[in-house]
Amino acid sequence: MKYYTLLLVLSLMGSLCFAQTTQEIKEDFKPSTLNQPGQEYPQVNSQRYARFKILAPQADSVRVSLGLGGKGGTKLMKTEDGSWMGTTPGPMDEGFHYYHVIMDGGKFNDPGALNFYGSVRWESGIEIPAHDQDFYALKDVPHGNVQQILFPSKSTHTSRRAFVYTPPGYDKNQSTRYPVLYLQHGWGEDETAWTNQGRANLIMDNMIAEGKIKPFIIVMTYGMTNEIKFGGLRNFDITPFQTVLVDELIPYVDANFRTIADQAHRAMGGLSMGGMETRTITMNKPEVFSHFALLSGGVYKPEDIKDKSKVKLIFLSCGSKERPDNVKSAATALKDAGFNAVSYISEGTAHEFQTWRRSLHELAPLLFKN
Repeated sequence: MKYYTLLLVLSLMGSLCFAQTTQEIKEDFKPSTLNQPGQEYPQVNSQRYARFKILAPQADSVRVSLGLGGKGGTKLMKTEDGSWMGTTPGPMDEGFHYYHVIMDGGKFNDPGALNFYGSVRWESGIEIPAHDQDFYALKDVPHGNVQQILFPSKSTHTSRRAFVYTPPGYDKNQSTRYPVLYLQHGWGEDETAWTNQGRANLIMDNMIAEGKIKPFIIVMTYGMTNEIKFGGLRNFDITPFQTVLVDELIPYVDANFRTIADQAHRAMGGLSMGGMETRTITMNKPEVFSHFALLSGGVYKPEDIKDKSKVKLIFLSCGSKERPDNVKSAATALKDAGFNAVSYISEGTAHEFQTWRRSLHELAPLLFKN
């Protein structure tokens, strides 16, 4: 439990990581690709510095939560026109980051940036261009469909929401059935995270177009994780969500989509707290899933899994700024015990979405191979 609590802390701080540097800042800043239409700020330069501009002429202090390794963020300075400007003290990690503006002690979103659900609220988002961003770029390839579904949940006395990615050609090839990956978000996020922040659908579209993976369906639903307060993981009970997922969502998906509705063609994975959910449910319900994936979400030990014959793949990953040795040694122990186990380490990233985008990119070709 202490390890998962640490992961939650890292989840909030992952977007704040940067390398301190004394290099001269290049003035080649460009608007972030996640800005509101027509907005010039925030901006990012070729060295991965981020620059912010907030119009608040009556404010006494303004800072941004990014920068300084989580110790107070980046202080903005007031300019002659009444706006506040500042640049992160060092370059940011590549990829997507949540952030917010602290103005006179209050927490607000940046009016120049798009919003993404994280930290149990809609946060501003910024994209730091990555050297490997091509694998999740929007390209001129056949695209799948991401649709919202509302499925009945007797256990919670309501209808619940999920998003379902169906691959290109799903609507045309009416006789084809597909395996399914149930993919979970982390604490503070919801079922929108994997497509909005993670670009899971574009990762899939591009890999399918390149012939690198066999098409499969992805189902993303709310993991009921935010109903505990930050730091209260020991009080989290997996039972309600396990019931929703296994007894309600999976039967609904199998009845309404062309799935291959058996254990051999069903996978579960998740990032951070979603990985904890994956680990617990796959051990509780070995008859439901055959492929397991923990993305910055802990590890399995060989003794955790009672029936080796039911497990086709165990995938473990994290960022190089997390606990890579733990992930690699766990995968080695699983392999020595006869499991098909794979580890992946995202270089130069922490507990953040670039780690998980890369992890999905590595995981997808390994799923449902036989």
